[in-house]
Amino acid sequence: MQVFISHSGKDLKLARKLAAVIQQAGFGVWDAYSNLYPGDNWAKLTAQALDESEAMVVLLTPESLESRWVQSEIEFALGNKNYAWRLIPVLIGDPERFQSDQIPWILENLQMVYLPDPENPEAELNQIVEILKRPLDFISTDFPPAFRSVASLS
Repeated sequence: MQVFISHSGKDLKLARKLAAVIQQAGFGVWDAYSNLYPGDNWAKLTAQALDESEAMVVLLTPESLESRWVQSEIEFALGNKNYAWRLIPVLIGDPERFQSDQIPWILENLQMVYLPDPENPEAELNQIVEILKRPLDFISTDFPPAFRSVASLS
């Protein structure tokens, strides 16, 4: 499974640590700062990576929440069935740093990983890997993701 890491450029150090932990667990990883090179068609390659990924980890900081690219990546994941049950928001640092309306309401309704100390993230990064390893057979037919209810209408 390929995991798309969505983050601000200011969180590059943490994103790289996360990518290393995820790769050590046997998953593929894509993030713009590691996979794009000068001269690449970044829009095309990012779109391809979003299409090919099956999970997204979003590093939420005040800076990332102001990034239109991070917002677009979150919107893509929310609208794509490949990411069902595998959009993992990670709140970085002190939650008091965030303005009350800064975190999109839909992410507030997803279980978050809280990473209070980005300089010592090992426990939380391992928690993210465990979430990615989680089989999706826990999904009950009594509680299907929203896209199923749309598909069941046809």
